[in-house]
Amino acid sequence: MAMVACPSLRNLQFKVHSSSPFFPYKRRIFPNGHLRINKKSQHCMFLKKPIVKDGVLSFNGRDALIGVPDNVIITPWSESSAFLGATASESSFRHVFKLGVIEEARLLCLFRFKIWWMIPRVGNSAMDIPIETQMLLLEAREEQHSEKDEGNTAYVLFLPILNDVFRSSLQGNSADELEVCVETGDPSVVASECVKAVFVNHGNNPFQLLKESMMMLQNYCGTFELRNTKQMPGMLDYFGWCTWDAFYHDVNPQGIRDGLKSLSEGGTPARFLIIDDGWQDTTNEFQKEGEPFVEGTQFGARLVSIKENKKFQETEKVLSSQSNGLKEFVSEVKKNFGLKYVYVWHALMGYWGGLHPDAHGTKKYNPTLKFPIQSPGNRAHQRDISMDSMEEYGVGTIDPNNIFEFYDDLHGYLASQEVDGVKVDVQNILETVATGSSGRVSLTRHFQQALEKSIAKNFQDNGIICCMAQNTDSVYNMKRSAITRASDDYYPKNPTTQTLHIAAIAYNSIFFGEVLVPDWDMFYSCHPEAEFHAVARAVGGCGVYVSDIPGQHDFEILRRLVLPDGSVLRAKYPGKPSRDCLFSDPVMDGISLLKIWNLNKITGVLAVFNCQGAGTWPGMESTVQLDRIELVGKISPADIEYLDEVSPKSCTGDFAMFSFRSGSISRLPMHGKLGITLKTLQCDIFTVSPIKFYHQKVHFAPIGLVNMYNSGGAVEAIEVSDDSSCYGVQIKGRGAGIFGAYSDIKPNFCSVNNIREAEFDYRSEKHFLTVSIPTGTNAWDVTVHY
Repeated sequence: MAMVACPSLRNLQFKVHSSSPFFPYKRRIFPNGHLRINKKSQHCMFLKKPIVKDGVLSFNGRDALIGVPDNVIITPWSESSAFLGATASESSFRHVFKLGVIEEARLLCLFRFKIWWMIPRVGNSAMDIPIETQMLLLEAREEQHSEKDEGNTAYVLFLPILNDVFRSSLQGNSADELEVCVETGDPSVVASECVKAVFVNHGNNPFQLLKESMMMLQNYCGTFELRNTKQMPGMLDYFGWCTWDAFYHDVNPQGIRDGLKSLSEGGTPARFLIIDDGWQDTTNEFQKEGEPFVEGTQFGARLVSIKENKKFQETEKVLSSQSNGLKEFVSEVKKNFGLKYVYVWHALMGYWGGLHPDAHGTKKYNPTLKFPIQSPGNRAHQRDISMDSMEEYGVGTIDPNNIFEFYDDLHGYLASQEVDGVKVDVQNILETVATGSSGRVSLTRHFQQALEKSIAKNFQDNGIICCMAQNTDSVYNMKRSAITRASDDYYPKNPTTQTLHIAAIAYNSIFFGEVLVPDWDMFYSCHPEAEFHAVARAVGGCGVYVSDIPGQHDFEILRRLVLPDGSVLRAKYPGKPSRDCLFSDPVMDGISLLKIWNLNKITGVLAVFNCQGAGTWPGMESTVQLDRIELVGKISPADIEYLDEVSPKSCTGDFAMFSFRSGSISRLPMHGKLGITLKTLQCDIFTVSPIKFYHQKVHFAPIGLVNMYNSGGAVEAIEVSDDSSCYGVQIKGRGAGIFGAYSDIKPNFCSVNNIREAEFDYRSEKHFLTVSIPTGTNAWDVTVHY
C-alpha cells in the first residue's frame, strides 16, 4: 500500500517492515518491496484532496489503495481526509463492499473478538484484518540509512462510522482486499448504497491523527462529543471498591460494611462504592429454587421492580426506628465510612434478561420478549455464554416509546435513595434486537439519548459508567457519557488473562480515549499479579478501584495508589501505548515490551510491562514458546507524547527519570535511551521530569512522592522562591510520604510548609534529593534552599 505525505522536490523510499512473527509473509505489489511517498515536512498535510482514478485511491497524486472497484465512491472532506463508500445493484440490510488492496504495510486493528469486547491485532496486509474491525491504522517507514537514523513515518487511519441507517465495520479477505461491511440490523431497513461508510485520514503523528480525525467526525456526525468537552464524574479522583469479585451475586449489606471497614482501617479508605449485580429485585423461571445451579441460567433472570431486593430492604435499623431499605443503608455507609459516591449496577434493559413482561412493577414499560439475533460478524468470532443464554431465553425488551420513562423512574428512585450514579451494563444488546425498530443505529441512538437525558436529570455529577458498550453504535452516540469499560472483565482466577487485560485496554484507549475515559476495571490487591494491575491503573488516567474480599488486602500496594484521604494521583490523559509499540504484539511476539505513557501537571509518566509468555490472544495460536521469559528493552523521554506540555523552553533539554522499581534516578536527553530488563509479569513505572535551570546556578526537576507509583502526580506547581538570604525552588503538592527531586547541587536546607530545617537526604553521586513530608500532611509546600 502506498503511503502519502506532502509534495516536495524529491521522493523518499519507505521500506516495509514485517510485523510480529506469527503473521505470514505476503507477496509484494511495489517495486523492490518499497512504498514511495513524497516528503516536505513532518507537520504538513496533503495539499490536494484525495481522488480515485484508474482504480487507485490517491492523496496528492500518490497511491493509497490499489484495485479500487468502480462502485466505490470517494467524498473528499479536508485537505488530508475523505469518506469512502460504495453502491450495490440491489437493496439489502447488509452489504460487504470491497474497497481495494492493502499489502506490505504494518497495521494495527482494533476489533470485536466477541459481541461485547474489543482487542488489538497487528499484521502486514489486509488478510490480517479481522472481521468487526472498528479502527485500522497503517504505517509506512522511511528506509533507514544508519543505525541512528530511525526514519520518518507516515500513518493512514481508517474509521468505519455510522451513516443514516448503516453501521460500518472493516475486514480483510484472503486476496488482501480491504472490505467494509455495512448493516442495519433490521431486514426491513434496506438500502442499495452507503456513500460515507469509512472516514480516511493521514498524518505524521498517530495520536494527533486520531485526535484531529475524531474532531472532524464529531463535527460531521453531531451525535457524540469528545472526552475533553465532557463533565468528568468526581469519583474518578477517589479510590473505590466494587462488590462484584468480592461477592458476585451474593452481595449483601453486612458484607459491604465489612469491606469498607477493613479498607478504612488499613489506611486506604474507599471514597466511592459500586454495588454491583445482586441488589435488584429479579425473578428467574429457568433456575428453580433448590435445584442444582445450571451455568447460563442467570442470564435469563428478569427485573420485576425498580426497587431493591429483600437483602437490602431488611437492613439494620440504624438511623431510624423504622427501616427504610436502600436509603437507610446508603446513608449509613456514607456517614460511617466517609463515602462520597455510591453507584449501583443495572443493565441497559434493566437486567440481563430484560424486564418481566407481566410483573406488576415493570409491565407499565410495555416490555416484549425478543430473541436476540447476532450479525454474521459477531458469529465469526468467540461465542459468549451470556449472549448464548439470552438467545435461548429471550430478553424482555423495553418499548422504545417507554424507555425514558423507565430510566427516569429507575434513576429518580435511586437518587431518592442517596445513590449518586449507575454502572450501566450489557449496552451492545441493542444491535441484536433491532428488528422491527428501524434498525440498530436508530434504536441505539434512541436508547442512548434517553439514558443520558435521565442521567442529566437525576445525577448532577454525570454519574454513569458505561459497560459492555464497545460497539461503534454506542460510542458514536455518547454525547454526555464520560467513562466506559475498555476491556473484557478482570478475571482474578485465570492466570492467562492478566497480561491480555493490560494490553487490550492500552491499545483500545487509542480509540476510546478520544471520546471517553477508558475504565480499567476492578482488580484484587491481594493477588500474585496485583502490582502489575496497580501500576497500569497508576498510568491509565482512570478511576482506581478494587474488588477485594473483606479483610484480604495488600496495603503495601494500595498505599502506593491511594492517599490517606482516599484520593488518588490520577494522570491527565488516557494511558496509551508508546509510538514504537503500536505495530508490535506485546503479548505474543516474544520480543516486545509494552510501554504506556501519560502526563501529569508537571511531569510525564511511563510504565513498562513484560506481557509475554503468560497468555494468548483469543483466536490466535502461538508460534512462540509460551514460557516465562526475560526481555531487555530501552525507554526514553521521547516515548511520552506531548512532553512539551510540561517541558517549557526554559528547560535544559534533559530529563530526570526516576524508576519506582529500583528507586534510582537518571539524567537523559530527549532521545536518550535507558536499558530495562523485566521478566514475564514484571513491570516498572518511571516519572519523567524536565530539568530546569534556576537562579543561574542549579539544575532542578521535581519527582514527587517517591513512595507512590505515579510519583509526579503529587506535584501541583513549581515556582522560584527568593528571599534576602538565599535562593530556592518551591514545590506545591499533596499527599504524604517522601518528596524526591533531581538537583545537581546539594541544598543548604529544606523547609516543609514554612517549617525550617525539614529532614532531607542528598545522594551526590546521583544528584538525588529526598525530603520527608510529615505524617498527616495533605497539601504541602516544599522549598529547597540554596
